[in-house]
Formats: sequence, C-alpha cells, structure tokens
Amino acid sequence: MALEIFRRREQKYLITRQQYETLIMEFLPYMRSDKNGYEGKYTVTSLYFESPDKTIYYETKNKLQYRQKLRLRVYDDADENGTAFFEVKQKHKKVVNKRRLTMKVHEANRYLQEDLDAPLGTYDTSNEQVMREIHYFRQLYRLQPEMIVSYDRHALHGIDDPDLRMTFDFNLRSRKEDLLVQNGSYGNYFIDPNLVVLEVKVNDSVPLWLTRIIQKVNCEQRSASKFCTSMEMLETKSLTMADLYDEVSMVGGI
Repeated sequence: MALEIFRRREQKYLITRQQYETLIMEFLPYMRSDKNGYEGKYTVTSLYFESPDKTIYYETKNKLQYRQKLRLRVYDDADENGTAFFEVKQKHKKVVNKRRLTMKVHEANRYLQEDLDAPLGTYDTSNEQVMREIHYFRQLYRLQPEMIVSYDRHALHGIDDPDLRMTFDFNLRSRKEDLLVQNGSYGNYFIDPNLVVLEVKVNDSVPLWLTRIIQKVNCEQRSASKFCTSMEMLETKSLTMADLYDEVSMVGGI
C-alpha cells in the first residue's frame, strides 16, 4: 500500500540538462533508480485546486510560514479505471507534511462533479479520514479545479539510505482547459525546456557527500514553485534561465 501520511524536508535547485547529466554520473556510487517507471523515469500529471480569490497562490507567493495545497495526481498514462492520488500537501517552514489517499480516477471525477456544499458522499477510497479532510479543506477555501501541471520525472533513492530521495523534473508544462487527468500530460511549457527542477528530499539532514557533489557541480538552490510559476506564465511566454531565476527568487515553493 502506498505511504499515506509522512513528513520530510526538501531542498530545490534549478539546474541545466548538462548539470543533470553530470550529477547522475556523480551519484552512481550512492543512488539507485526508483522502482517505479522504467529505470526510475515516469510522467507526473497533477490537477491543482484554487479558491476564487487565489488564496493558495498568495499563500505560496508570499512565503507564509504555513501553507498548503490540494492536488489530484496520476502517473504515466491513466484511464478512468487507473489509480489516482488525492493529496493535501502542507508546508511549515522547511518541513513538508503530506496526507494522501488512493482512489480510482472515475471515483475522483465523480466526487469533483458533486456540489461542493453537499455533505461528503460515500466513495471507494483507501483512507476515509483523509477523504473527509480533503472535503473540509475544499469547503473551507472554496477550492475548485484550476489547472493541470505535468512533467517527466527521473527519481532516485539512496542505496544505503532509502529515506533519501532525489527527483529531476523535465519538460514542465501546464494547461487551464480540459481538466481531466485521464486525458494526458499535454500543455504549454512554463519553464525553459533546457532547465531541470531538482528536489532533494530527506527526513532529517542532507548527507555531506551529497552537499559536496551539488557544490562541485555549481547547483544553485532555488525555491521553484511549479504551482505559482505555471499559474503566472500559463498565458505568456515560457521562462528563460534569467527570467526564471528572477521569478523564483520571490516564490516560496511547495
């Protein structure tokens, strides 16, 4: 069963594809490919939710110490009978807490078609308590589907430390129409395709060897919020390296 409740610390970096290739070689003695996908590579498609007054966006943009998001996520190609992950992601300072459940895509779509003010109905889900929390969160913030964000991911795990996880996200794209996750990962690029978002995820502290490698390759730590950046750039041009560095320096990232 997929882990449904956990906490971790995250560090984000914006790197080039050349830096990615170098890092992969440097990490070989310490990291292995994730068991999911093919050699740790798969596509992520997430439906994000927002309130009418853009509360979620401004919580992230203004770097509130406590902020949260709601998303419905699938991996690779998923039809209506595929598995979706409904997630509440909360961040307090640098610690991320995630509560999630699994349900079939068609069950998630059925829930989203219901009146937001109606009592929570009965759904086939892995965790009824988290489902109640999601419904309460939606009602409190008046959350409705806002946009779909997709990217291609290469995930790694530590060989000696399975709690150490690293993800490289490529080809970041988004759309505001056709908000059904089973319809695929297409969309407009909102970050220069030559850029990669690296996330280092640990339970406690980052290993010294990892810090030394990242410094050696001259990776610059940046808080790159996919949610904020895609929302801001969805109807404009994709960001260049210089544009993105200017933009994400003001974004809290979750």
